[in-house]
Amino acid sequence: MSAGFILVVDDEPAICDLICTGLEMAGYQTRKAANGQIALQMIINEQPDLVVLDWMMPMMSGPELTTRLKREERTKDIPVILLTARSEEEDKIKGLECGADDYVTKPFSPRELNARVKAVLRRSAASSNDQLSIGALSCHPDEQLCRIDGTVITMGPKEYKLLEFFMRHPNRVFSREQLLDKVWGGNVYIDERTVDVHIRRLRKAISINDHERLIQTVRGSGYRFSAE
Repeated sequence: MSAGFILVVDDEPAICDLICTGLEMAGYQTRKAANGQIALQMIINEQPDLVVLDWMMPMMSGPELTTRLKREERTKDIPVILLTARSEEEDKIKGLECGADDYVTKPFSPRELNARVKAVLRRSAASSNDQLSIGALSCHPDEQLCRIDGTVITMGPKEYKLLEFFMRHPNRVFSREQLLDKVWGGNVYIDERTVDVHIRRLRKAISINDHERLIQTVRGSGYRFSAE
């Protein structure tokens, strides 16, 4: 099983390949983007666990992209590590003030970057234990359970994982393939219709006071979790 999905953004292919190779050897899945515009769309669509982002890029700089990510509800919790040849204290402060979770100065070793990635992901996972709530429905990652109006709702572990994933990404449509990848894991090979079975079970579990309406079928596309 992969340790996480990381997007590497750098306009120099050799550096991008070097970073990806080191991360993949450490067990991470990686994708690449050559500029900030491409990266922004990939981040919105694919929701990586972390972004490794070069400071100097065409079309949109690393700090500019980081600022945009931290402003958007769908992407604000995705951690960002900025890479730069700038070593002055003022530049480091600017990088962190734009919302970056860490700052790595070039040149760096793959081992150092992997250690920084691991540390940032660990901090991100710790903060992800906060309660998630929409109306009377709440999800408790630290306890791995769901409540409606304070009452614990009985559901299977996969249904719970689906619910937590949906509540972390409200109002966004996910295909069955994307849900399989994000909830079951990229190395699991099962029929996409399995998602439909677990969606039905989840809807039944949270049907108290019509909460099943929060999980919406988007014809031809997949599913969305929304209070709208």
